[in-house]
Amino acid sequence: MSRHRLGFAVKVLGDGGLPSHDTRRWQSGPHLRHSLEMFGAILDRLERDDVRMYRLPTQLAPYATFPDHPEFHDQVSECAEELAAVGARARDLGVRLSSHPGQYTVLNSENPDTQRAAAAELEVQGALFDAMGLGPEAVVILHVGGGAGGKEAARERFAEGFGLLSETARRRLVIENDDRSFGVVDVLPLAQEIGRPIVFDVLHHHCYDPEGLTVGDALGVAMGTWPAGVRPKIHYSSPRTALGEKERKVGRRIERSPVVPQLRAHADTVDPIGFEELLRGPLGRQDVDIMLEAKGKDLALKTLRDHLVGRGFGWEHGELVV
Repeated sequence: MSRHRLGFAVKVLGDGGLPSHDTRRWQSGPHLRHSLEMFGAILDRLERDDVRMYRLPTQLAPYATFPDHPEFHDQVSECAEELAAVGARARDLGVRLSSHPGQYTVLNSENPDTQRAAAAELEVQGALFDAMGLGPEAVVILHVGGGAGGKEAARERFAEGFGLLSETARRRLVIENDDRSFGVVDVLPLAQEIGRPIVFDVLHHHCYDPEGLTVGDALGVAMGTWPAGVRPKIHYSSPRTALGEKERKVGRRIERSPVVPQLRAHADTVDPIGFEELLRGPLGRQDVDIMLEAKGKDLALKTLRDHLVGRGFGWEHGELVV
């Protein structure tokens, strides 16, 4: 028997949706305390829906790393009590939290300013999780970044950027294989060098796998980087299959032509057939938490869960039982 928490990222869409964080412009005085109120409502929804895994928005503390706005830099310390309270609630509910800074957080950038900005972002993420009192399962996921100069040079720059981080930020950071430049085997030497785990993304592996590894073999590589006592996590999504449409103006007419989606584009929901094959095959009997990266967010998760329960899988205390 194996157990798996299923999670979704940032947006809550069901029942009219919920705001994920304070998105106001700096002129309106946004603040982490307002984001935490919104997060409290999301925790209530997670409890109601029996979901125990969630990815926080990276912008939970708005403008916290913007060099031109020092008035926002102390939000974590200013909200120490609120962060401790919301973290305690997440722990009581058994909700595993994570964050995933986006494409502009490039720790291996050749530009020192960009690298320092990435380090500052990771410091804030680590400080938030520490202030919440979260355990080692709460991680900050990052891609290796740019590949300028070749993979070895890119890994070296990442390791240098890692050296800029405090211990707080380092012990939260995990690395993910991407869909263009750094497959699992490319990430492994870096993970070993800095002593941090790999989050395996299944769709990215299908998009970029220079060594031709099966999903099972790639999973084995990634799982071996996680320390004892910390449940690994992976990312799962299905590729978008619906045709898009491209418009082109020709004189006074608009011509429309179909566009086939790229493999790396995420679908709105999760293919239950492929997901069940993952559960019964490559995952084996390993306890692994699975972040679903579907555009349907919580709706996609609940739809998948209902299908799996109908197929005979168990659901106990927010975990899928295989």
